[in-house]
Amino acid sequence: MENSQDLLIITGSYGSGKTEYAVNLAVEKNQGGAPTTLVDLDVVNPYFRSRDVRDQFSSLGIEVVAPEGAYTHADLPMLSPRVKGAVKRTDRAVILDVGGDPMGARVLGRFSQDIMARAYSMTLIVNTRRPETEDLEKVLNMAAMIQRASGLQITELVANSHLMEFTDTEVVVEGIDVTREAARTLNAKFTRVCVLEDHLDNVDASALDAELVVLKKFMKKPWEPGCHKAYRC
Repeated sequence: MENSQDLLIITGSYGSGKTEYAVNLAVEKNQGGAPTTLVDLDVVNPYFRSRDVRDQFSSLGIEVVAPEGAYTHADLPMLSPRVKGAVKRTDRAVILDVGGDPMGARVLGRFSQDIMARAYSMTLIVNTRRPETEDLEKVLNMAAMIQRASGLQITELVANSHLMEFTDTEVVVEGIDVTREAARTLNAKFTRVCVLEDHLDNVDASALDAELVVLKKFMKKPWEPGCHKAYRC
């Protein structure tokens, strides 16, 4: 576990599960006793935004920094001054949920000087069942783009290959193999593989040569029970 004063940047392609990982990490930090702030910097994805757990997380004592009011679901980079303030907080675990696309990386780059002024880690979530990261070459290309556009270094890769309800051991192991090789090439850490709790029964955990992180499902599709129709969950 990182120290509570660390800044943790979570990025990944659309459909990688990076927001699910970011919100689960916020809960993990909070339950570990660290005052925690989750910052929604995803300016592209219209669904599965960490801002949609703001009310739920408030009851847990987790601060969520995101556009408010009429701009709650804006697809534009409505960057509150609170983002810069959160980045500078060294007394809290601060988690940035960032889109793994050129716009998302450029938005992150606006804060690069403040980020580099303190301890940080940047984690790339890899789902090899998404077109943008389906093989080693594409994972490395995405990593290079994010690093170039943001001016920051990826320090960790996390395997999160899934096919929703069709996720099985083969899918997860394939993702581990590609993610481990990408991490080796990037000289980044790789220790964690994620499986959504709903799919755990379909996966043989003993076949996974990595630390298993079971993700609770916080993000819901608009048509799923528990997703408020006012939100784009």
